[in-house]
Amino acid sequence: MIEAILVLNAGSSSLKFQAFAFEDLSVLAQGKVTRIGGDAHLSAEAGGENVSRDLPTGANHEAALKAVLGFIDAHDDNWRIRGVVHRIVHGGTDYTHPVVVTPEVMRDLEQLIPLAPLHQPHNLAAIKASEQLVGDVPDIACFDTGFHATHGDLFTRFAIPYELHDQGVRRYGFHGLSYAWIARTLAREYPALHAGRIIAAHLGNGASLCAIRAGESIDTTMGMTALDGLPMGTRAGAIDAGAVLYLQRDLGMSIDAVEVLLYEQSGLKGLSGLSNDVEALLATADPAASFALEYFALKVAQFAAALAISMGGIDAFVFTGGIGEHAGPVREAILARLKLLGSFETLIIPANEELEMATQAKTLLEAL
Repeated sequence: MIEAILVLNAGSSSLKFQAFAFEDLSVLAQGKVTRIGGDAHLSAEAGGENVSRDLPTGANHEAALKAVLGFIDAHDDNWRIRGVVHRIVHGGTDYTHPVVVTPEVMRDLEQLIPLAPLHQPHNLAAIKASEQLVGDVPDIACFDTGFHATHGDLFTRFAIPYELHDQGVRRYGFHGLSYAWIARTLAREYPALHAGRIIAAHLGNGASLCAIRAGESIDTTMGMTALDGLPMGTRAGAIDAGAVLYLQRDLGMSIDAVEVLLYEQSGLKGLSGLSNDVEALLATADPAASFALEYFALKVAQFAAALAISMGGIDAFVFTGGIGEHAGPVREAILARLKLLGSFETLIIPANEELEMATQAKTLLEAL
Protein backbone atom coordinates (compact mmCIF):
# COMPACT_ATOMS: atom_id res chain seq x y z
CA MET A 1 0.00 0.00 0.00
CA ILE A 2 1.41 3.38 -1.06
CA GLU A 3 0.11 6.40 0.83
CA ALA A 4 -0.39 9.39 -1.45
CA ILE A 5 -1.06 13.09 -1.26
CA LEU A 6 -3.36 14.48 -3.96
CA VAL A 7 -2.70 18.14 -4.76
CA LEU A 8 -5.37 20.17 -6.57
CA ASN A 9 -4.84 23.61 -8.06
CA ALA A 10 -8.19 24.89 -9.29
CA GLY A 11 -8.52 27.89 -11.57
CA SER A 12 -11.53 29.48 -13.20
CA SER A 13 -11.45 27.07 -16.14
CA SER A 14 -8.80 24.52 -15.21
CA LEU A 15 -7.94 21.93 -12.59
CA LYS A 16 -4.29 20.90 -12.32
CA PHE A 17 -3.39 17.92 -10.17
CA GLN A 18 -0.42 15.92 -8.97
CA ALA A 19 -0.36 12.83 -6.80
CA PHE A 20 2.76 12.42 -4.65
CA ALA A 21 4.01 9.45 -2.68
CA PHE A 22 3.71 10.45 0.97
CA GLU A 23 7.06 8.97 1.97
CA ASP A 24 9.40 10.73 -0.46
CA LEU A 25 7.07 13.09 -2.39
CA SER A 26 7.93 11.46 -5.69
CA VAL A 27 5.35 12.09 -8.40
CA LEU A 28 2.91 9.23 -8.96
CA ALA A 29 0.58 10.95 -11.42
CA GLN A 30 -0.03 14.40 -12.82
CA GLY A 31 -2.20 16.19 -15.29
CA LYS A 32 -4.90 18.78 -15.79
CA VAL A 33 -8.40 19.38 -16.96
CA THR A 34 -8.68 22.45 -19.17
CA ARG A 35 -11.59 24.45 -20.57
CA ILE A 36 -13.88 23.62 -17.64
CA GLY A 37 -17.36 24.93 -18.37
CA GLY A 38 -16.80 24.53 -22.12
CA ASP A 39 -15.11 21.85 -24.20
CA ALA A 40 -13.39 20.32 -21.17
CA HIS A 41 -10.37 18.11 -21.81
CA LEU A 42 -8.32 15.82 -19.57
CA SER A 43 -4.61 15.24 -20.18
CA ALA A 44 -2.76 13.13 -17.61
CA GLU A 45 0.23 10.85 -17.08
CA ALA A 46 0.99 8.04 -14.65
CA GLY A 47 3.55 5.27 -14.81
CA GLY A 48 4.70 6.32 -18.24
CA GLU A 49 1.19 6.09 -19.70
CA ASN A 50 -0.40 9.23 -21.14
CA VAL A 51 -4.13 9.82 -21.43
CA SER A 52 -5.85 12.54 -23.42
CA ARG A 53 -9.61 12.66 -23.74
CA ASP A 54 -12.53 15.04 -23.90
CA LEU A 55 -15.07 15.41 -21.10
CA PRO A 56 -18.75 16.11 -21.65
CA THR A 57 -19.30 19.65 -22.89
CA GLY A 58 -19.96 22.07 -20.02
CA ALA A 59 -18.31 19.89 -17.37
CA ASN A 60 -17.96 21.77 -14.07
CA HIS A 61 -15.27 21.47 -11.37
CA GLU A 62 -17.01 18.49 -9.78
CA ALA A 63 -17.08 16.68 -13.10
CA ALA A 64 -13.43 17.60 -13.66
CA LEU A 65 -12.47 16.12 -10.29
CA LYS A 66 -14.49 12.98 -11.07
CA ALA A 67 -12.44 12.61 -14.25
CA VAL A 68 -9.19 13.07 -12.30
CA LEU A 69 -10.21 10.49 -9.70
CA GLY A 70 -11.30 8.11 -12.44
CA PHE A 71 -7.87 8.43 -14.02
CA ILE A 72 -6.18 7.78 -10.68
CA ASP A 73 -8.37 4.75 -9.97
CA ALA A 74 -7.49 3.31 -13.36
CA HIS A 75 -3.76 3.88 -13.04
CA ASP A 76 -2.88 3.61 -9.37
CA ASP A 77 -0.74 0.81 -8.04
CA ASN A 78 -2.39 0.19 -4.68
CA TRP A 79 -2.41 3.83 -3.58
CA ARG A 80 -4.32 5.21 -0.62
CA ILE A 81 -4.97 8.95 -0.59
CA ARG A 82 -4.00 10.25 2.85
CA GLY A 83 -4.98 13.86 2.20
CA VAL A 84 -6.22 16.20 -0.52
CA VAL A 85 -4.41 19.52 -0.70
CA HIS A 86 -5.90 22.66 -2.20
CA ARG A 87 -4.39 25.95 -3.29
CA ILE A 88 -6.39 28.79 -1.77
CA VAL A 89 -5.52 32.21 -3.09
CA HIS A 90 -6.70 34.31 -0.13
CA GLY A 91 -6.38 33.38 3.52
CA GLY A 92 -6.79 36.87 4.96
CA THR A 93 -5.06 37.58 8.26
CA ASP A 94 -6.34 34.48 10.06
CA TYR A 95 -4.94 31.76 7.80
CA THR A 96 -1.20 32.05 7.34
CA HIS A 97 -0.28 28.34 7.55
CA PRO A 98 -1.84 25.19 6.09
CA VAL A 99 -4.99 24.03 7.88
CA VAL A 100 -7.36 21.09 7.77
CA VAL A 101 -10.59 22.38 6.27
CA THR A 102 -13.60 22.40 8.58
CA PRO A 103 -17.05 23.97 8.08
CA GLU A 104 -15.83 26.99 10.07
CA VAL A 105 -12.78 27.35 7.84
CA MET A 106 -14.98 27.17 4.73
CA ARG A 107 -17.24 29.91 6.08
CA ASP A 108 -14.25 32.13 6.77
CA LEU A 109 -12.78 31.56 3.31
CA GLU A 110 -16.10 32.25 1.61
CA GLN A 111 -16.08 35.68 3.29
CA LEU A 112 -12.87 36.45 1.37
CA ILE A 113 -14.36 35.82 -2.09
CA PRO A 114 -14.74 39.59 -2.80
CA LEU A 115 -10.97 39.99 -2.34
CA ALA A 116 -10.15 37.30 -4.94
CA PRO A 117 -13.20 37.00 -7.20
CA LEU A 118 -11.35 35.32 -10.08
CA HIS A 119 -9.83 32.59 -7.93
CA GLN A 120 -11.42 32.00 -4.53
CA PRO A 121 -14.78 30.63 -5.72
CA HIS A 122 -13.07 27.98 -7.85
CA ASN A 123 -10.59 27.07 -5.10
CA LEU A 124 -13.50 26.48 -2.74
CA ALA A 125 -15.51 24.62 -5.38
CA ALA A 126 -12.68 22.08 -5.58
CA ILE A 127 -12.84 21.56 -1.80
CA LYS A 128 -16.59 20.99 -1.92
CA ALA A 129 -16.18 18.52 -4.77
CA SER A 130 -13.40 16.72 -2.93
CA GLU A 131 -15.50 16.37 0.20
CA GLN A 132 -18.18 14.67 -1.84
CA LEU A 133 -16.02 12.47 -4.05
CA VAL A 134 -12.78 11.46 -2.36
CA GLY A 135 -14.05 9.99 0.87
CA ASP A 136 -13.16 10.34 4.52
CA VAL A 137 -9.72 11.95 4.20
CA PRO A 138 -8.69 15.43 5.34
CA ASP A 139 -8.86 18.33 2.92
CA ILE A 140 -5.96 20.69 3.54
CA ALA A 141 -5.85 24.33 2.47
CA CYS A 142 -2.55 26.00 1.57
CA PHE A 143 -2.59 29.76 1.13
CA ASP A 144 -1.02 32.05 -1.46
CA THR A 145 -1.15 34.89 1.05
CA GLY A 146 0.58 32.96 3.84
CA PHE A 147 4.21 33.53 2.77
CA HIS A 148 3.71 37.29 3.13
CA ALA A 149 2.46 37.16 6.74
CA THR A 150 5.97 38.24 7.82
CA HIS A 151 5.49 41.76 6.42
CA GLY A 152 5.89 44.66 8.81
CA ASP A 153 3.39 47.50 9.13
CA LEU A 154 5.26 49.63 6.60
CA PHE A 155 4.44 47.05 3.94
CA THR A 156 0.87 46.14 4.93
CA ARG A 157 -0.78 49.52 5.43
CA PHE A 158 -2.41 51.83 2.92
CA ALA A 159 -2.37 55.57 3.69
CA ILE A 160 -5.93 55.49 4.99
CA PRO A 161 -7.41 55.74 8.51
CA TYR A 162 -6.38 52.96 10.89
CA GLU A 163 -9.94 51.79 11.51
CA LEU A 164 -10.24 50.76 7.86
CA HIS A 165 -6.98 48.82 8.06
CA ASP A 166 -8.42 47.00 11.06
CA GLN A 167 -11.43 46.06 8.93
CA GLY A 168 -9.18 44.31 6.44
CA VAL A 169 -8.38 47.11 3.98
CA ARG A 170 -4.67 46.37 3.83
CA ARG A 171 -2.00 44.73 1.71
CA TYR A 172 -1.76 40.93 1.77
CA GLY A 173 0.32 39.79 -1.23
CA PHE A 174 -0.15 36.68 -3.38
CA HIS A 175 1.75 33.99 -5.31
CA GLY A 176 3.11 33.01 -1.91
CA LEU A 177 3.25 29.28 -2.68
CA SER A 178 5.44 30.02 -5.68
CA TYR A 179 7.70 32.27 -3.62
CA ALA A 180 7.87 29.74 -0.79
CA TRP A 181 9.11 27.17 -3.32
CA ILE A 182 11.76 29.60 -4.54
CA ALA A 183 12.92 30.23 -0.98
CA ARG A 184 13.00 26.48 -0.30
CA THR A 185 14.97 25.84 -3.50
CA LEU A 186 17.46 28.60 -2.74
CA ALA A 187 18.02 27.24 0.77
CA ARG A 188 18.79 23.81 -0.69
CA GLU A 189 20.77 24.73 -3.80
CA TYR A 190 22.06 28.28 -3.27
CA PRO A 191 22.45 28.77 0.50
CA ALA A 192 24.58 31.90 0.18
CA LEU A 193 21.93 33.59 -1.95
CA HIS A 194 19.17 32.36 0.33
CA ALA A 195 20.81 34.28 3.16
CA GLY A 196 20.83 37.44 1.05
CA ARG A 197 18.43 39.75 -0.76
CA ILE A 198 16.37 38.24 -3.57
CA ILE A 199 13.84 39.74 -5.93
CA ALA A 200 11.68 36.90 -7.20
CA ALA A 201 9.52 37.50 -10.27
CA HIS A 202 6.51 35.24 -10.77
CA LEU A 203 5.63 36.24 -14.31
CA GLY A 204 2.71 34.53 -15.97
CA ASN A 205 -0.88 35.39 -16.78
CA GLY A 206 -0.86 36.56 -13.19
CA ALA A 207 2.33 38.44 -12.32
CA SER A 208 3.99 39.84 -9.25
CA LEU A 209 7.36 40.45 -7.62
CA CYS A 210 8.49 39.61 -4.11
CA ALA A 211 11.41 40.94 -2.06
CA ILE A 212 12.81 38.01 -0.07
CA ARG A 213 15.52 38.56 2.55
CA ALA A 214 17.04 35.58 4.36
CA GLY A 215 14.14 33.43 3.15
CA GLU A 216 11.36 35.73 4.38
CA SER A 217 9.01 37.93 2.39
CA ILE A 218 9.71 41.61 3.06
CA ASP A 219 7.56 43.28 0.42
CA THR A 220 5.58 42.38 -2.69
CA THR A 221 3.80 44.13 -5.53
CA MET A 222 0.28 42.75 -5.08
CA GLY A 223 -1.83 44.31 -2.38
CA MET A 224 -5.28 43.72 -0.92
CA THR A 225 -6.31 41.83 -4.04
CA ALA A 226 -4.54 40.03 -6.88
CA LEU A 227 -5.32 43.02 -9.11
CA ASP A 228 -2.62 45.37 -7.83
CA GLY A 229 0.98 45.84 -8.92
CA LEU A 230 2.31 44.69 -12.28
CA PRO A 231 0.21 44.67 -15.45
CA MET A 232 -0.70 41.05 -16.14
CA GLY A 233 -2.25 38.97 -18.87
CA THR A 234 -5.70 40.52 -18.57
CA ARG A 235 -5.45 42.45 -15.28
CA ALA A 236 -4.59 46.14 -15.20
CA GLY A 237 -2.27 46.10 -12.22
CA ALA A 238 -1.69 49.40 -10.41
CA ILE A 239 -4.05 52.13 -11.59
CA ASP A 240 -4.94 55.53 -10.18
CA ALA A 241 -7.87 55.04 -7.81
CA GLY A 242 -9.25 58.30 -9.17
CA ALA A 243 -9.43 56.70 -12.61
CA VAL A 244 -11.71 54.02 -11.20
CA LEU A 245 -13.95 56.71 -9.71
CA TYR A 246 -14.00 58.49 -13.07
CA LEU A 247 -15.00 55.31 -14.91
CA GLN A 248 -18.00 54.95 -12.63
CA ARG A 249 -19.07 58.51 -11.94
CA ASP A 250 -18.30 60.25 -15.23
CA LEU A 251 -18.33 57.46 -17.82
CA GLY A 252 -21.29 55.73 -16.22
CA MET A 253 -19.76 52.28 -15.92
CA SER A 254 -21.31 49.97 -13.34
CA ILE A 255 -19.22 48.37 -10.60
CA ASP A 256 -19.56 45.02 -12.36
CA ALA A 257 -18.44 46.51 -15.67
CA VAL A 258 -15.40 48.11 -14.06
CA GLU A 259 -14.52 44.80 -12.42
CA VAL A 260 -14.66 43.00 -15.76
CA LEU A 261 -12.57 45.75 -17.37
CA LEU A 262 -9.82 45.68 -14.77
CA TYR A 263 -9.66 41.91 -14.31
CA GLU A 264 -10.44 40.53 -17.75
CA GLN A 265 -9.94 43.18 -20.46
CA SER A 266 -6.78 45.01 -19.43
CA GLY A 267 -3.10 44.17 -18.99
CA LEU A 268 -1.28 42.79 -22.04
CA LYS A 269 -4.61 42.00 -23.69
CA GLY A 270 -5.87 45.55 -23.28
CA LEU A 271 -2.59 47.23 -24.22
CA SER A 272 -2.05 45.16 -27.35
CA GLY A 273 -5.66 44.84 -28.41
CA LEU A 274 -4.63 41.36 -29.53
CA SER A 275 -3.91 38.78 -26.87
CA ASN A 276 -2.63 38.08 -23.38
CA ASP A 277 -0.42 35.29 -24.77
CA VAL A 278 3.19 36.51 -24.65
CA GLU A 279 4.31 33.90 -27.16
CA ALA A 280 1.78 35.25 -29.63
CA LEU A 281 2.77 38.85 -28.92
CA LEU A 282 6.44 38.05 -29.49
CA ALA A 283 5.63 36.36 -32.78
CA THR A 284 3.79 39.28 -34.37
CA ALA A 285 5.20 42.45 -35.91
CA ASP A 286 2.20 44.49 -34.76
CA PRO A 287 3.48 47.67 -33.03
CA ALA A 288 0.77 47.39 -30.38
CA ALA A 289 2.18 44.00 -29.32
CA SER A 290 5.69 45.43 -29.06
CA PHE A 291 4.37 48.34 -27.01
CA ALA A 292 2.54 46.01 -24.62
CA LEU A 293 5.67 43.95 -23.99
CA GLU A 294 7.84 47.06 -23.57
CA TYR A 295 5.34 48.46 -21.09
CA PHE A 296 5.34 45.19 -19.17
CA ALA A 297 9.15 45.05 -19.00
CA LEU A 298 9.32 48.68 -17.88
CA LYS A 299 6.82 48.15 -15.07
CA VAL A 300 8.57 44.99 -13.86
CA ALA A 301 11.86 46.91 -13.70
CA GLN A 302 10.29 49.91 -11.96
CA PHE A 303 8.63 47.77 -9.31
CA ALA A 304 11.82 45.72 -8.89
CA ALA A 305 13.78 48.89 -8.14
CA ALA A 306 11.21 49.78 -5.48
CA LEU A 307 11.56 46.33 -3.88
CA ALA A 308 15.35 46.70 -3.87
CA ILE A 309 14.86 49.81 -1.75
CA SER A 310 12.50 47.90 0.57
CA MET A 311 15.26 45.45 1.52
CA GLY A 312 18.35 47.62 1.03
CA GLY A 313 19.74 46.19 -2.18
CA ILE A 314 19.68 43.09 -4.34
CA ASP A 315 21.94 40.03 -4.54
CA ALA A 316 19.96 37.98 -7.07
CA PHE A 317 16.98 38.21 -9.38
CA VAL A 318 14.96 35.01 -9.82
CA PHE A 319 12.54 34.44 -12.69
CA THR A 320 9.73 31.90 -12.48
CA GLY A 321 6.31 31.30 -14.05
CA GLY A 322 5.41 30.82 -17.70
CA ILE A 323 6.76 34.16 -18.94
CA GLY A 324 9.66 34.22 -16.52
CA GLU A 325 10.84 30.75 -17.49
CA HIS A 326 10.20 30.75 -21.23
CA ALA A 327 10.13 34.29 -22.65
CA GLY A 328 13.81 35.10 -23.10
CA PRO A 329 13.29 38.47 -24.86
CA VAL A 330 11.08 39.65 -21.99
CA ARG A 331 13.69 38.64 -19.41
CA GLU A 332 16.39 40.46 -21.35
CA ALA A 333 14.28 43.61 -21.62
CA ILE A 334 13.70 43.61 -17.86
CA LEU A 335 17.33 43.02 -16.95
CA ALA A 336 18.52 45.71 -19.37
CA ARG A 337 16.51 48.25 -17.39
CA LEU A 338 17.91 47.01 -14.06
CA LYS A 339 21.58 47.57 -14.86
CA LEU A 340 21.56 50.73 -12.76
CA LEU A 341 21.10 48.56 -9.65
CA GLY A 342 24.62 47.20 -10.12
CA SER A 343 25.71 43.60 -10.39
CA PHE A 344 23.57 40.74 -9.14
CA GLU A 345 23.08 37.10 -10.04
CA THR A 346 20.23 35.99 -12.28
CA LEU A 347 18.49 32.63 -11.92
CA ILE A 348 15.56 30.81 -13.46
CA ILE A 349 13.80 28.49 -11.01
CA PRO A 350 10.87 26.54 -12.50
CA ALA A 351 7.64 27.05 -10.59
CA ASN A 352 6.47 24.06 -8.56
CA GLU A 353 3.60 25.21 -6.39
CA GLU A 354 2.19 21.68 -6.27
CA LEU A 355 5.34 20.22 -4.67
CA GLU A 356 5.47 23.13 -2.23
CA MET A 357 1.87 22.40 -1.25
CA ALA A 358 2.60 18.68 -0.86
CA THR A 359 5.60 19.48 1.33
CA GLN A 360 3.57 21.77 3.57
CA ALA A 361 0.71 19.28 3.77
CA LYS A 362 2.99 16.38 4.64
CA THR A 363 4.33 18.31 7.62
CA LEU A 364 0.79 19.05 8.78
CA LEU A 365 -0.44 15.48 8.31
CA GLU A 366 2.52 14.07 10.22
CA ALA A 367 1.60 16.31 13.14
CA LEU A 368 -2.05 15.23 13.28
